[in-house]
Amino acid sequence: MGQYVVRRFLQMIPVILGTTFIIYAMVFALPGDPSAGKCGDRACPPAVVAQIREQYNLDDPLPVAYVKYLGKLAKGDLGENTYGVPVMKDLSQRYQITAKLALMAIVIEAVIGIAAGVLAAIKKGSFLDSLILVSTLVVISVPVFVLGVLGQYYLGVKLGWFPVTVTSKNPSMYQLALPAVVLAALSMAYVTRLTRTNLAENLRADYVRTAKAKGLTQRRAIGLHALRNSMIPVITFMGYDFGALLGGAIVTERIFNIQGVGGYIFQSINHRDGFAVVGAVTALVIVYLIVNLIVDLLYGVLDPRISHD
Repeated sequence: MGQYVVRRFLQMIPVILGTTFIIYAMVFALPGDPSAGKCGDRACPPAVVAQIREQYNLDDPLPVAYVKYLGKLAKGDLGENTYGVPVMKDLSQRYQITAKLALMAIVIEAVIGIAAGVLAAIKKGSFLDSLILVSTLVVISVPVFVLGVLGQYYLGVKLGWFPVTVTSKNPSMYQLALPAVVLAALSMAYVTRLTRTNLAENLRADYVRTAKAKGLTQRRAIGLHALRNSMIPVITFMGYDFGALLGGAIVTERIFNIQGVGGYIFQSINHRDGFAVVGAVTALVIVYLIVNLIVDLLYGVLDPRISHD
């Protein structure tokens, strides 16, 4: 296991190098002056522009500038945004909010999605199964921003159960509850359908019939054997989704005014703050790779036949 983890970390190095280079090249290849916005609405004096270009190595060839950026990245320096604030400092504050929102969303989609999928698989062909399939199809068909607006209107304005927007820079779980439900809705529908499909297939497998023939109750045969073997595709999807959620759901965070990573990237793009965009996306790449590693390690927990040698 230890050798596998070390090997995976070594495999991450070329991935990080390749993705960060593409991001760096694409952001700074865009037309326009990267120093624009540093001095507000007015153009910066030539001396200030020269200082900015020297500070961020904008006069160097792209490969040279990228190597210098890597040198700072190796020290944990993601650069500074337009206002001179270190990107790492901004992300450390915003990641706490996004991580809390992502964890709440992943728990909601796991609990409700897997439970609904198990019910649909056990009652396959029944009215309950049809109701669950139709409901998930409706959720998949509705855009996230529509779900967000509907949730704000009915659950926030009409019923008053949740705040309509998040006004605090350190929101509580109650304030993030409605955004988490909206964020989890689409993924929850996919988890339900994935669980139903895989579990229904495994319930017809020979090993489940053998387990029942040996005297195992249906609950133990499903929970101990069929469900465990059905979880690998679901865990794969949820691992990918959790990485994406940690990247910040830009639409959801904008709807509910959440000061998370998604909002930070959106503002940086709007302000043409290339330094903040590159730093934020680089951090997301690293987080996403680590989440994928954790998911791969979970495969061995779910199925001991999977070897990490």
